[in-house]
Amino acid sequence: MNKKDKILIIGAGLCGSLLALRMAQRGYEVQLVEKRPDLRAVEQDAGRSINLALSDRGLRGLRLAGVEDDAKKLCIPMYGRMIHDEDGNTFLSKYSGRENEYINSISRPGLNRLLLDAAEAMPNVAIDFNKACLDVDLEAGTATFEDYHSKETISYSGDMVVGTDGAGSAVRKSMFDHKKFLFSFSQDWLTHGYKEITIPTAEGGGYRTDKGALHIWPRGEDMLIALPNLDGSFTVTLFLPYSNSDYCFDNLTTPEMVKEYFKKEFPDAVALMPNLVAEFFDNPTGPLGTIKCAPWNCYGKTLLMGDAAHAIVPFYGQGMNASFEDVVVFDEILDKHKGDWQHIFTEYEKARKVDTDAIADLAVDNFYEMKEHTASPLFQQKRKLETAFEAEFPQDYYSKYSLVTFNEDIRYSEALRRGRAQDKAILNLLHDGKLTESMSLGEKLQLVKIETDNILHNDDVLGSL
Repeated sequence: MNKKDKILIIGAGLCGSLLALRMAQRGYEVQLVEKRPDLRAVEQDAGRSINLALSDRGLRGLRLAGVEDDAKKLCIPMYGRMIHDEDGNTFLSKYSGRENEYINSISRPGLNRLLLDAAEAMPNVAIDFNKACLDVDLEAGTATFEDYHSKETISYSGDMVVGTDGAGSAVRKSMFDHKKFLFSFSQDWLTHGYKEITIPTAEGGGYRTDKGALHIWPRGEDMLIALPNLDGSFTVTLFLPYSNSDYCFDNLTTPEMVKEYFKKEFPDAVALMPNLVAEFFDNPTGPLGTIKCAPWNCYGKTLLMGDAAHAIVPFYGQGMNASFEDVVVFDEILDKHKGDWQHIFTEYEKARKVDTDAIADLAVDNFYEMKEHTASPLFQQKRKLETAFEAEFPQDYYSKYSLVTFNEDIRYSEALRRGRAQDKAILNLLHDGKLTESMSLGEKLQLVKIETDNILHNDDVLGSL
């Protein structure tokens, strides 16, 4: 492997921009190609992107590339979920009992601009926009693109090609269409879609509601969430079934129906969204799905990374964080294995895929938890107990959410395994009345640990049969 190797990265979103920056820092020649216009020079389309939650795993990737401090300037800390019930009452369900653990609301385009600027400032990075990838020659490491304006085709090549071109990856499609090796692919859609609306800045400036939380209106079949922006506004996202429901995207077709639905389900939110109806019809409805595939690499020439390899639904706030963690893991593999690209790619996928499969499953789990369970008394009781454990015994207990979100050294697969067991243990003990008021918090924790270990042991036994 030669430090003069040229790397062609297809897709200049968050993952591709961070990867380009990091690989340039390592001394490689980088060509970064993006099908969309340069977002630093055009107006961002409304309603096209769910707000992002940046947490420890993502910050680790930014730290690796030396841009963490700049990224933090774009962040608004969110300390928990602010639950809004049907009557407009609210309560804060903290993400952790440890005061230093919180997630950050951040603008996708703002962060992307920061990464593009940092990559472009490197002398060994070239970036080309408005070039749609048509096809990749997987064996030769060559990709063909069409210029959006001239419609002319152009080819780029590299000693390695990385597809970071998102859920609709053209690089992945070339691998799927290739006939010389077996490629597995699955795409699972939720029955729900999403639509974005805005809570504007308050008159005179400032926020119309608490900016230190992720706001959620859970309603069983559907839900509304809101994340703060630096300008005082909130980006609101409605998650709603496409069809087969009293209220769904298929039947919310008139202003009257939209007003009726929101006033019935989210009355306190309606007062915060003066442009609700116009934005509902102006902004697109987006799908929500999970993509898994294998292999991620072929011929020691081509590799998939980020959403191109493992797109997930947004309900754990880990899509961007997982993609940034991809870059961290890939960087570690480069340090450990001074060999050819084929060996590096194989070791990277071996190290990474089990964890991206795990966070994909966890994200779907959290979808049902957020819309159906966050307002239930039993769930609130569990979260209250977990927060108390973390506050009183910060080194001895981490909830599933904390394992996933605030523990970058714990793999997603282990967070899933242990977190699910802990959830089951606490819910079982609460349901059976075994965590009594007479018990100290320490005694309750010991009982939870014993029950968790029993569940993990039983799962291991069943898994070995």
